[in-house]
Amino acid sequence: MTTDWSTERMQDLSGATIVVTGANTGLGLEAAREFARKGAHVVMACRSERRGDAARDEIRAELPSASLSVHECDLADPESVREFAAEFSRTYPSLHVLCNNAGVMAIPRSETAEGFETQFGVNHLGHFALTGLLFDDLVETGGETRVVTQSSGLHERGEIDFADLQGEERYDEWSAYAQSKLANLLFAYELDRRTRAAGLDVKSVACHPGWAATDLQRRGPEMTGSTLRLWAMRVANSLFAQSAERGALPMLYAATAPDIDGGDYVGPGGLMQSRGSPEKQRSNDRSYDPERAVRLWERSEELIGVRFGLDPAY
Repeated sequence: MTTDWSTERMQDLSGATIVVTGANTGLGLEAAREFARKGAHVVMACRSERRGDAARDEIRAELPSASLSVHECDLADPESVREFAAEFSRTYPSLHVLCNNAGVMAIPRSETAEGFETQFGVNHLGHFALTGLLFDDLVETGGETRVVTQSSGLHERGEIDFADLQGEERYDEWSAYAQSKLANLLFAYELDRRTRAAGLDVKSVACHPGWAATDLQRRGPEMTGSTLRLWAMRVANSLFAQSAERGALPMLYAATAPDIDGGDYVGPGGLMQSRGSPEKQRSNDRSYDPERAVRLWERSEELIGVRFGLDPAY
């Protein structure tokens, strides 16, 4: 267990290249800021290049020497993900950390460009594809590299409904979110098992932010036009949530701390794991099920058309 860990304890990151998805707002913005503060070059992978540019300018107003670049990457569009990965591989000689951070939460049912339910498509399939397309960059970078995948404490409510992954027969926005967050963990742990079996120096780690006040909670109520839900969210955030800066600490710890092992799960260690300094934790039993993970991995490869070239570990 860590106590009072803060960004002041992050090591110098000069020479490191770090990709952060959803880096224009919330946890991604705060993580990009701190990585840059420590000397890393941060590639801000954003759905909107315009909002990414504004976030980059915000960071540079505080840190004029920050090394940042903005690239469009719409996780709801597999073609955009492929274009981002190809541009990254052409432009950057190394990739030390990939932070799979962006996401959507509890929104009305909609579909991605490929017809996937949006929460499953963005939160899981988009990051599955991105990691697979950048995997050679991670492997070919000298020394240890890491993949950090952002989950949520709500994964504990999740079930992988293989008969209705896209929520076509029945849909509940919170159940769909929980499914996608459980999928994040199954993917993170299975990637770790496969990289270990292959003898690769790539650590796959998972994290969650606890309850952090970000724009993530706002989108669902706004899309449904529920003023009551939006008001309730704002009140709850003001009373119970920690800041986005604090919510980003588990991701920063997972990405940089020397005591992190592949397969670790990091979250805030305070009240009900909703706030506080980051510590290593254990996710629910379903998330460690290798049979469920392999089935999801194979289904994801079929759906998104991206393969890692890694065999199952058993």
